[in-house]
Amino acid sequence: MGSTTGPPGRRRRRVTAAVALLAAASLVTACGSGDDGSDGGGGGGAKDAKGTDDGATLTMWTRAATRPQSEALVKAYNASHENKVELTVVPTDDYQAKVGAAAGSKDLPDLFASDVVFVPNYTSSGLFADLTERIDALPFADDLAQSHIKAGTYEDKKYVVPHTLDLSVLFYNKDLYRKAKLDPEKPPASLAEWDAQARAVDKLGGGVDGTFFGGNCGGCGVFTWWPSIWAAGDEVLNEEGTAATLDSATAEQVYAAYRGWVRDDIVAPGARDETGTTWTGVFPKGKVGVMPMPSTTLGLMPKDLDLGVAPIPGPDGGKSTFVGGDAIGISATSKSADQAWNFLAWSLDDKAQIDVVAAHKDVVARTDLASNKHSEADPRLVTINQLVADGRTPYALKFGQTFNDPNGPWLTLMRDAVFGDGSKVDKDNEAVSASLAD
Repeated sequence: MGSTTGPPGRRRRRVTAAVALLAAASLVTACGSGDDGSDGGGGGGAKDAKGTDDGATLTMWTRAATRPQSEALVKAYNASHENKVELTVVPTDDYQAKVGAAAGSKDLPDLFASDVVFVPNYTSSGLFADLTERIDALPFADDLAQSHIKAGTYEDKKYVVPHTLDLSVLFYNKDLYRKAKLDPEKPPASLAEWDAQARAVDKLGGGVDGTFFGGNCGGCGVFTWWPSIWAAGDEVLNEEGTAATLDSATAEQVYAAYRGWVRDDIVAPGARDETGTTWTGVFPKGKVGVMPMPSTTLGLMPKDLDLGVAPIPGPDGGKSTFVGGDAIGISATSKSADQAWNFLAWSLDDKAQIDVVAAHKDVVARTDLASNKHSEADPRLVTINQLVADGRTPYALKFGQTFNDPNGPWLTLMRDAVFGDGSKVDKDNEAVSASLAD
């Protein structure tokens, strides 16, 4: 999946080192542009909302997790513009360390993307150029995925735009629903309905299970559990991302549902030890009724698997999603900001979003293009695209060490909440807040 909120890897252990490099890298801020954009070094000036296409060569970095989408956009841009983008795809596990080192040596590329949950680390360290006026000048500015825009806003200035989007959604097996005498066109609209439907499918037996989740994967938990809390209108973090409210009454209802599935053996085998590496490989086997999944896995499902897609609901209804994926900006030290903006503005316009992004069955970055000639052929894609407007991207400078690190406090809370009796949630939430404020 696109976001590191999903399956963890060695990248978790690199977060602290990379952020340490960013502290030194904040010195590059003084070398960036002024706010008028006149020096080509990055600025927020909006003399031309489309930027400049004059044959410049631009350098761009993305992580391997978003290679297909990035390569498709770059290929289409290079074929239709005088400017040329030279894309470097960096192994996902190495990406943060590479960006941190390049920032410290003032050797960042013109454009670089980031897992959206780590964008605040880069904006607060001054690595991105201010794009406020450029973004606001776009005719579709209000239709951009606002969760990504918000994650990239620092001290009231906007620094990034959406690059690739990965949403958490419910996948459900329509064949199993039919066998369980459930309506295949009526997915769960509340956590209570999810519980009832999962249990109904589980009763089929014969190796069929009601649901599944990554019980030893912190990233999986934030990606798929938090939307149920947001759907109820509650928060998981304070606005500054320095304290957690993961002990709320709504959160307790979510944990209780998962705890009940574990207790009553409604969950497919392996959930307790699932670290995320095989999390998304369980549903495609056709033996699980309903479970939350990354939207990007839709195109990877077996062609003969009749599955539906639905929003992740709250305990009593509502809907939300974790808007993951990557955001992208112009480095503060770029000498070709106008040309770099030309690529970014083009990547968000109608043609690129429809003929490149939507054509590849990826989530579009604009809510006004949720229904388009490609998504209309598959109502599931329309459902996913429309969810962007209801989604959230959490903001926290200490996100990685708190929620993604396998030794972090969030995973402890998760496991105590669903594999224990839930009595330690208040204490565990305090540990999460302490990590966020550290």
